[in-house]
Amino acid sequence: MDVATHLRSLMGSLSRENGVFGRVVAGAGTSAPELVREVAAEVERAWKDYAVAGAIGPGTPDDVKEALSRIGGDRAVDLLTYLAAEDLVFPATPRRDHAHAHRAAERVVRLLGYQADWYTNINDLSPQARAWNPVTRHTFDGVVAGLGNGFAVVLLQVGED
Repeated sequence: MDVATHLRSLMGSLSRENGVFGRVVAGAGTSAPELVREVAAEVERAWKDYAVAGAIGPGTPDDVKEALSRIGGDRAVDLLTYLAAEDLVFPATPRRDHAHAHRAAERVVRLLGYQADWYTNINDLSPQARAWNPVTRHTFDGVVAGLGNGFAVVLLQVGED
């Protein structure tokens, strides 16, 4: 199996739950903010019926860039696992098998490389203080994006309470 097919399979596995969206892009030429904004626009179209009336979010890649922080590969594994297996709206509510999500996240990071460029909007997911910078118009969103080895990936979870 080639790297592109493997990444698509893994990201499909991580994003199979309702409200979790994944994307793989082959080749260079895209930035993390551009790709996150594309996925956020897809999410907003798919979840338009759930958005709070009048809610707005970052509308351009430059707006998204301000929401993202750089992280390392190990943190990317943790956050990819969290977004696939846990629920941003209802903490400690599992969405899927944590061990499976962790294995898939580790493989994604390994395929892109631990030295790849990894980004997130998540500042804190501790039980006392869950915090993130929005990348969509929805109340809850969390994203991880990675660029490396000729590919870019994004995993975005969105939710409303």
